[in-house]
Amino acid sequence: MARRAGGAMGELRRLWSGELPLVQAFWIYAVFGGVAVNLVTSVLFLVLVSADRPLAALVAGYGVSVPYNIVATVGVWRAADRHQGDRTHADLARIVTLIGMALLTVT
Repeated sequence: MARRAGGAMGELRRLWSGELPLVQAFWIYAVFGGVAVNLVTSVLFLVLVSADRPLAALVAGYGVSVPYNIVATVGVWRAADRHQGDRTHADLARIVTLIGMALLTVT
C-alpha cells in the first residue's frame, strides 16, 4: 500500500474523499481495519467496564470505533462512485460495508 505525504492521516483523508481504489477502501479499511479497530476498542471497553470505569469505557469503546466506521463507510461509498469496473462489485461493496459497519458499531 503506497502512502503519500501525510502518513496515516493523509491516507484517511484519501479514504474519506473516495480517492483510494475500491478494492483497497473495502478490503483494507472496511473489512480488515474495521474488524481490527472494533475488536481492540471492544476489548478496551470490557477491560474498563470491569475496572468500574464506565465513562472511560464509553469513550474508549465508541470514541474511536464509531468515527472510524463512519470514515470507512463513507470512503467505500465514494470509492464505489469512482469505480471503473463492474457496478455490481461497487454496489455489493457499499451494501456489505454499510451492514457490516452498522453491526460492528452496535455490538
